Amino acid sequence: MNNKLKVIQLIDSLNAGGAEMMAVNIANELANENGIVSYLCTTRLEGILKDKLSPRVQYLFLNKKSRLDFRAIKKLNKFINVHQITTIHAHSSSYFMGFLMRLLNPELSLIWHNHYGNSKNLPFQKKIPLQLISKFFAAIISVNKILNEWALNYLKVPRSFYVPNFASFNEHEAPVTLLKGLKDKRMLCLANLRPEKDHLNLLKAFKIVHEKYSDWTLHLVGMDLLDKYSKMLKDYLKSNELNNHVFLYGSCKDTSFILTQTSIGVLSSKSEGLPVALLEYGLAKLPVVVTDVGECAKVVIHERSGMVVVPQNEEELAKAIEVLILNKNLRTVLSTDLYETIEMNYSKSNFIQSLISIYNID
Repeated sequence: MNNKLKVIQLIDSLNAGGAEMMAVNIANELANENGIVSYLCTTRLEGILKDKLSPRVQYLFLNKKSRLDFRAIKKLNKFINVHQITTIHAHSSSYFMGFLMRLLNPELSLIWHNHYGNSKNLPFQKKIPLQLISKFFAAIISVNKILNEWALNYLKVPRSFYVPNFASFNEHEAPVTLLKGLKDKRMLCLANLRPEKDHLNLLKAFKIVHEKYSDWTLHLVGMDLLDKYSKMLKDYLKSNELNNHVFLYGSCKDTSFILTQTSIGVLSSKSEGLPVALLEYGLAKLPVVVTDVGECAKVVIHERSGMVVVPQNEEELAKAIEVLILNKNLRTVLSTDLYETIEMNYSKSNFIQSLISIYNID
């Protein structure tokens, strides 16, 4: 291992989200590795995940105001030179800032981590300027195989690696959020309020379930952008008289504590990469219902480690939820199998060792 390896994670914000959570998790885990100095830079916005950063991770906030914010560019470049950083690990759209740093410091190794969730629309993504910029990447990391194949076929990058996400809980996380509803009768959806997460499908499914099992409640934890999509969801709750049975909490810092209060984890997405929330469900030993998108059906084997249903079908989703409601023993069996799957195939130790190998490529 290179004893002088100094790695900075580059991410646009620290709002709660899959890519953002991975950037923080990676920075924290690298800080525990001998011979590695770990940094994290947020380019545009700080957020709730800042509190999850380890004190051992050196932090920089650019407060970038535009694509070519020369003040921010100068600030990051100075930081890189002062700390003699060797590797930039750019997540999602932060690759452009990483590219600028690579131009200013040709000796830097630039890694791009593609977390893009809308895998089915990949062939229609604009490849320029990404196709040109990718020539400066030392490697690309993709969170699922579709993304990896896309990178190889469209970006023509010789070093593209499929490295699935991992989940990690902060042992020192303070418990704050108390979920409403009855104990042992709570469903959780851990996802930001964005269209690709298809909360409306989940609300329609829950309405079906609620007609039979009125004592169960649904809890939505994730960033609320207060946009048209958010308003649509809230209007649906109001018009269907579900406000006393479905609860929205926004972004929360104490994810692991929230998971301990939950009986079933649900993801109703119509598009995904590899959702960190699913891995967190498994790590918390929750039985899950997920839609067959992205890598979900690879992580969860239907009726062995969870329930997998087709996306955008509220009736199928409701049936799968009902199966788990009715069979507590099955919930135990499925959640145990999923936990073992996560521990074996999506552990932080496996991820970090793979990542270090990528960092050390010639």
